[in-house]
Amino acid sequence: MNRTTVVEFVLLGLANSRRLEIALFLFLVIAYFLILFGNFSVISITLVNHFLQTPMYYFLRNFALLEVTFTSTFMPSTLYSLLTERKTISLPGCFLQMMFFYYLGTCTFFHMAVMSLDRYVAICHPLHYTAIMNNRFCLHLILSCWAVSFLLMFPPTIMTVQLPFCGPNVMNHFYCDASLLLQLSCTDTGLIEELMFVVVIIILFGTLTVIALSYGCIIVTILHIPSSAGRRKAFSTCSAHLIVVMVFYSTCIYRYIRRAQRGGQDSDKVLSLFFSVLTQMLNPYIYSLRNKQVKQALRESILKFSGSLRQP
Repeated sequence: MNRTTVVEFVLLGLANSRRLEIALFLFLVIAYFLILFGNFSVISITLVNHFLQTPMYYFLRNFALLEVTFTSTFMPSTLYSLLTERKTISLPGCFLQMMFFYYLGTCTFFHMAVMSLDRYVAICHPLHYTAIMNNRFCLHLILSCWAVSFLLMFPPTIMTVQLPFCGPNVMNHFYCDASLLLQLSCTDTGLIEELMFVVVIIILFGTLTVIALSYGCIIVTILHIPSSAGRRKAFSTCSAHLIVVMVFYSTCIYRYIRRAQRGGQDSDKVLSLFFSVLTQMLNPYIYSLRNKQVKQALRESILKFSGSLRQP
C-alpha cells in the first residue's frame, strides 16, 4: 500500500535566474500593492459613504474583499520565495494553499456572475431594481456564492489531500497547483481528474453563460438609448468590464480545460499570472474606481483627511 513519504514540495517558481527573480519580485510587489490599495479603497469608501449604500456597491465591496483574500493565498509566499530563493513549501502548507486558492477562485467566478446579474436588473429593469435587489436578496446571493463554491470544490480537494505522495516532489509552478499534485501522487488519480474536469466545466461555463446573457441583454438595452452620449458612456463601461471578463475566462479555460496536457509547462505559469495577478490588479480600477460616484467619494475623503491633518 502506498504511503506518503514526502514532507515538502519544491516549487520551481517563475524564473531560473537571479536577475529575473529580482525583476519579477519588484513587479509583483507593485502589483500586490495596487491590488491591496485598490480593493481596500473600494471597501472603505463604500462602507463610509452613505451615497454608496446600494446593491451594486454592496456586491463590489464583497468582491473587493474576495480579491484581497484570493491573491493573499499565494502572493506573500511567492514574494518570499523570489526574495530569499527558498523554493520549498511544507505538505500541509501546500494543501492549505491549494484548498483556499481554488475555493476563493471559484467564489470569484460566481461573484462576477452575480455582479453581471445586478447590472442586468439595474439597466434592463430599472423601475423594479430596488424591489428585486433588496437587502435580503443581495445577502442570499452572496451567501449562495460562498456555499455553492464550497459544495463544488470540497469533494475534489479533500480527495486530493488524501492522496499518497512518495516522490518526486518538484512542481514547475509558483503555487501548489491541483493538476500538478495529481501528477506527483503515487496512485491512480483518474477518478479525481474526471471529477475536477466536470467541476471546472460547471463553474466556468455556468458562470460565463450568466455573464454572457446578462451583458447581451444590457447591450441590446443600451442600443435603444436615444442619446448618443449616453450610449457611448454605457458602452465604455461595458466594454471595460467585458475585456477583464474575457482575459480572466480565456486564460482559465485554456489553463484548466485541456485534456491533452495536464499542466507543468512554463506557459501555464504565464497563464496563471494573467488570471491570478493581472486581472486581480485591474478589477478594482475597472469595476469601481473609474466609477464617477466612487471617484467623487474618494476625492471627498482625501480632501477631508488632508483638511484634518492641517488643523492644529
